[in-house]
Amino acid sequence: MSGRDARGPREDDVTRIALFLPNWVGDVVMATPAVRAVRAAFPAAGLVAVCKPYVADVLAGAPWFREVIPFDKRGPRPQRVLGVARRLRATRPDAAVLFPNSFRAALAARLGGCRRVVGFARYARGPLLTDRLHHTTDTRGRFVPTPVIDDYNRLAVALGTADPGHRMELFTTPADEAAADAVWERFGLRRYGRVVALNPGAAFGAAKHWPAASFADLARSLAGRLGCAAVVLCGPGEREAARAIADASRSPHVFPLSDTPLSLGLTKAVVRRADLLVTTDSGPRHFAAAFGRPVVTLFGPTHVAWTETYHPQAVHLRTPVPCGPCQQRVCPLGHHRCMRDLTPAEAFAAAARLLGESGVRRAA
Repeated sequence: MSGRDARGPREDDVTRIALFLPNWVGDVVMATPAVRAVRAAFPAAGLVAVCKPYVADVLAGAPWFREVIPFDKRGPRPQRVLGVARRLRATRPDAAVLFPNSFRAALAARLGGCRRVVGFARYARGPLLTDRLHHTTDTRGRFVPTPVIDDYNRLAVALGTADPGHRMELFTTPADEAAADAVWERFGLRRYGRVVALNPGAAFGAAKHWPAASFADLARSLAGRLGCAAVVLCGPGEREAARAIADASRSPHVFPLSDTPLSLGLTKAVVRRADLLVTTDSGPRHFAAAFGRPVVTLFGPTHVAWTETYHPQAVHLRTPVPCGPCQQRVCPLGHHRCMRDLTPAEAFAAAARLLGESGVRRAA
């Protein structure tokens, strides 16, 4: 930390705060307690979200931000470091909070005239920060897996907020809900007592994927044994995979979104009104926690501790393997046992237990 007053700035000293949001969909959701805490601690300040364009929709409908500045090293010039710095410098933010650990984020904040820059001292960017935080390491200097939601909260507290807690929060827009209404109408989902959303995708890489045959087996069991409808979520590049899961389930009660206009907003709205989500360790997993939906997460190459959400209606399934968790995007050994050895029977048992215990029914 710098020599600044440890109590942080007075609220009436701060008129503009730039929040450099995380680069992954799920991480943005895990940053929402910290964002909400900043909004509460500095109610008169204008909050600016600086983020990659594709994650901006995660926070669509949220009441927190006055402005969104796209920040993408592969985007057009106005979205790169100098372009973002120029937009920030026009209003001279009083502070910047850096959720991502990149050097570029710190450089953009400094060049943008942010008087105070709060972040973790990583990747040689320490000199660019006014408030330096450090990740937990062991005696050999190796990073200890700790929940990223707690690290994000530390950033907010360093700025001067109260403890943000762990309650994640998301919002949907009227357009999102209208799109979900169309899905419910098209597939006749209101005739089912319970609707389960299945999310087979994962932007991180193929190592997070559960076999399509396993998802199909689970969907068939949910429909045949519990009388549920199963909605298979997908992104624009996952339409064929979603369709293949529905086809392989051989059930008329399994509905892929493969032929539906897709958006993050639609995914949020479907998860919000589902009775349960079964998912890989990917962004929609965090949507479920933010909307208070029960969720079964299928873990393989990633360490649970990094993305722990403290959600009381969450079940984490993992098959221990000698080589994991490897944190690799593609299985380096080629066998992918961490995901392949997770059985549909295990996932079904966890889903049935949550459906029985949650008492949750579809949102209106």
